[in-house]
Amino acid sequence: MRHDDPYGDGAVIVGGPPAVRTLTAVTITKIAVGPMDNNAYLLRCRATGQRLLIDAAHDAPTLIRLAGHRSLSTIVTTHRHDDHWQALREVVDATGARTHAGRHDACAIPVPTAVLIDEGDKIHWGRVALTAYHIAGHTPGSIVLLYDDPQGHPHLFTGDCLFPGGPGRTTNPVDFTSLLDGLEEKVFGPLPDETWIYPGHGNDTTLGAERPQLAEWRSRGW
Repeated sequence: MRHDDPYGDGAVIVGGPPAVRTLTAVTITKIAVGPMDNNAYLLRCRATGQRLLIDAAHDAPTLIRLAGHRSLSTIVTTHRHDDHWQALREVVDATGARTHAGRHDACAIPVPTAVLIDEGDKIHWGRVALTAYHIAGHTPGSIVLLYDDPQGHPHLFTGDCLFPGGPGRTTNPVDFTSLLDGLEEKVFGPLPDETWIYPGHGNDTTLGAERPQLAEWRSRGW
């Protein structure tokens, strides 16, 4: 991504137009759906036209229209919370897409998961792939999804693990500690500041923008 990319900060609103970012091999389309302003992300392989959807959160007709009936091959659910899979059954039925979810959250998603995701698994569609990392804390089986653009910087889809301003809210300090440990080990440690962050709700951010707050998060908890 160029810094002058017109996609900007990825601000979208329910009922409004999507934000579209075009990379060398992948086009990323972001749309807001549902009463909790969830973000859904459609990734298109530019070489083959095959599409992957991250979080069929809500408003199945809109997602089906965006994705297309024939070219959506894969749906990945980032975690078990029900605002992230309300449209999953309807989108699967309309498209035949194969479902993926973290192994430790799939049992709580009421649509059967065809592929259970473990640490470091690759999710291929078309000629490109995402790498999944398990980060417990927000839920037992939350995953984040990395597209490491060979022609640019990394792009990370974080579900509800990381937002602009901090990690996702968790139910107790132990869960917060697990979440922060996972983010430090698997996100802030290995990835560069230029990594673009696509959260489950709200605007996008970068890892560099969030890095200075690590110590504050660690001391504060929720």
